[in-house]
Amino acid sequence: MTEEKRTKAAVVTGASTGIGEATVRALRAEGWTVFAVARRADRLATLADATGATAIAADIVDDEDVERLLAEVTNAGGIDTLINIAGGARGADRIAEAKTEDWEWMFDVNVLGTMKLTRAFLPMLRACGEGTVLNLTSTAGLAAYEGGAGYNAAKFAQHALTGALRLEEVENNLRVIEVAPGLVQTEEFALNRLGDQEAAGKVYQGVEKPLTAGDVADVVRYAVTAPHHVNLDQIVIRPVAQAANYKLIRKQG
Repeated sequence: MTEEKRTKAAVVTGASTGIGEATVRALRAEGWTVFAVARRADRLATLADATGATAIAADIVDDEDVERLLAEVTNAGGIDTLINIAGGARGADRIAEAKTEDWEWMFDVNVLGTMKLTRAFLPMLRACGEGTVLNLTSTAGLAAYEGGAGYNAAKFAQHALTGALRLEEVENNLRVIEVAPGLVQTEEFALNRLGDQEAAGKVYQGVEKPLTAGDVADVVRYAVTAPHHVNLDQIVIRPVAQAANYKLIRKQG
């Protein structure tokens, strides 16, 4: 018989809402130890009460918060899996009207946040012998579209970071997975990007069965619970109605 891994423990960022929250729930249902990480302590506390996850309020872009997070996880026994879900988009401006602060925020949370968390936890993931890093990117990181340049650029960068990490860490038996969702209807993504509820609603208007946070979390769960020698390098997941970033079927209501 093959010896089972002793540790099934993960840090999940972006855990206060959407795909991150759904991933915490999915892994806890599998019996994993899960450290749920986000900035909003109140929402994390509610999730921890519901699931038994360990809530750690932290900003993944803040160096001191990252150090504190690493220390808390280390003291609690460590992890073998890091799931970088925190991210997001701000604005849908064309480059001619681009807002520098929106671009800076997107690079901070999608790229630098992923780098800082990964850099901090790499020694622990290497040491466990069968570590996994899963980065949630986006189909926006695989094909550009008008009005998406800032988010495209950030997600292309995160996609490239993921590919480089896989090459750099294969000697350490580190499994590196990329999950790239298309249109996902969540509580906050479009609202945070566009700034008002009416505009956010139009993103999904007429689309039959857009992906849900639970759909994506189920794919994440499958990818990290597969036998460690199975590396799903890149998983693209879209609703059937979205054949490409620029090909989305909307039915008239």
